[in-house]
Amino acid sequence: MFKLLKTSGSARRGVLKTAHGEVQTPFFMTIGTVGAIKGLLPEEVRQCGGEVILANTYHLHLRPGEDIVAKAGGLHKFMHWDGAILTDSGGYQVFSLSKIRKLKADGVEFQSHLDGKKIFLTPEKAIEIQLKLGSDIMMCLDECAPYPSEKKYVEKSIELTAEWAKRCKQQFSKSEIRNPKLNQKSEIRNQKLLFGIVQGGTYPDLRKKSAATLVKIGFDGYAVGGLAVGEPAPKMYKILDQTVPLLPKDRPRYLMGVGTPENILESVERGIDMFDCVLPTRNARHGYLFTSKGVVRIRNEQYKEDFSPLDPDCDCPVCKNFTKAYLRHLFIANEYLSIRLNTLHNVAFYQTLMKGIRQSIEDDQFGEFKAGFLKKYNS
Repeated sequence: MFKLLKTSGSARRGVLKTAHGEVQTPFFMTIGTVGAIKGLLPEEVRQCGGEVILANTYHLHLRPGEDIVAKAGGLHKFMHWDGAILTDSGGYQVFSLSKIRKLKADGVEFQSHLDGKKIFLTPEKAIEIQLKLGSDIMMCLDECAPYPSEKKYVEKSIELTAEWAKRCKQQFSKSEIRNPKLNQKSEIRNQKLLFGIVQGGTYPDLRKKSAATLVKIGFDGYAVGGLAVGEPAPKMYKILDQTVPLLPKDRPRYLMGVGTPENILESVERGIDMFDCVLPTRNARHGYLFTSKGVVRIRNEQYKEDFSPLDPDCDCPVCKNFTKAYLRHLFIANEYLSIRLNTLHNVAFYQTLMKGIRQSIEDDQFGEFKAGFLKKYNS
């Protein structure tokens, strides 16, 4: 399912085959937690260059429910998206909703943040939900330990994650879900991808143990989880230096929840192929816009009479048609259009960055591209 095409140092250029087409790597996934990208139509994400959207199992299970999505023909049809979809398992909510959940050996009990109803999510249930959603890439249920955590806690956490990964793999392998376009079960199985998640906090020996266990179980791809949760960036990079070489070269590598343009470049340099983060869309709603010369805080007074484009080096519709003064006016006036334009630009910026990264690896010039980008971005 994954073909490595070119390398530039440890940076990798490849292609990932999914049921909804081939995806060029490295790539960045725009967040569509509940089956929607806040402020944008799905085709606008596609026009920006996006090929994969990330949706969330926990949130879609709560509302509208996987059965309703299945009746609609699956999440792709429900949200009118023709590209690939990756669904998180709900494992991140084990971390982010720690105040309203109880962790148990056989799963995790949540108290719904919507109506207080108790929900019990097991590894098997997480896979069943994702299969009904019809996602192309499914994630194993895991526990993301907070930072900092005592080593004894993290050690128990990776044991739980490993056990859940085995159960997810078993449920995934025996699924009777059918793709009507295919006849043989082996072909059906190969249309869906299951990723294991390496945990271990900031402890190299636990990361090594977690990676070895998951590789032994065997997955279509491997994610590095539990980073970008509060630890300093240099520590994250050090963990990647120690963890990425432990993962199979013929499988895609996914760094979950990362990140800033600097984070992405540093991680690609270490051999990561896949990224996701809320920053492009969330920051857009708060008026933080990514440009080739760094972040623009569009509400600032200095842009009140600035009639230049947001980023002269960007050819997105926002930069081609609107000025910083207008974007500031919309944001200060709290106009809905502000969210749409800001989001459209940030999503386009990230996809343009990924396109540049891919081209630089093809040209075996990734190091030069990274240095040039960061010099300008931090100027």
